[in-house]
Amino acid sequence: MEKMIAWIRRTVSPVFVMLLVASFILWYIAKLSYTYTTDQTMRLNIEGNEFKISCVVEGVGTNLFGYRVYHDKVLRIPLSELRTKISYDEDTYGMLIVEPQSLQNAISVRCTDIKIVSIGDVPPLNKRNE
Repeated sequence: MEKMIAWIRRTVSPVFVMLLVASFILWYIAKLSYTYTTDQTMRLNIEGNEFKISCVVEGVGTNLFGYRVYHDKVLRIPLSELRTKISYDEDTYGMLIVEPQSLQNAISVRCTDIKIVSIGDVPPLNKRNE
């Protein structure tokens, strides 16, 4: 193992390694200007019910990279913006079921520089105290 490391140090120039790293960084920056589709996890708070939901998002690479790295805040969405119905199922009796399309629209309004293509399963919400 030591012989192989010594051979690499003798044959590979440090300038070559530095230029290789620089070219990789420039290539990566150039690729960020393309449009991509990826999965993104959003943290939501709806009337005190906090949960994570997976979304399929589309946008320019720089915006998606920014959301992935810097966007860890909780999106607060008022219940009045969503269409809901009361569940009568045995497991979720009395809980609120949020219509996914209304939640997708509410998230899209708050994330204007990326497009929300679809969202995952929305958990039922506890009713707010009235």
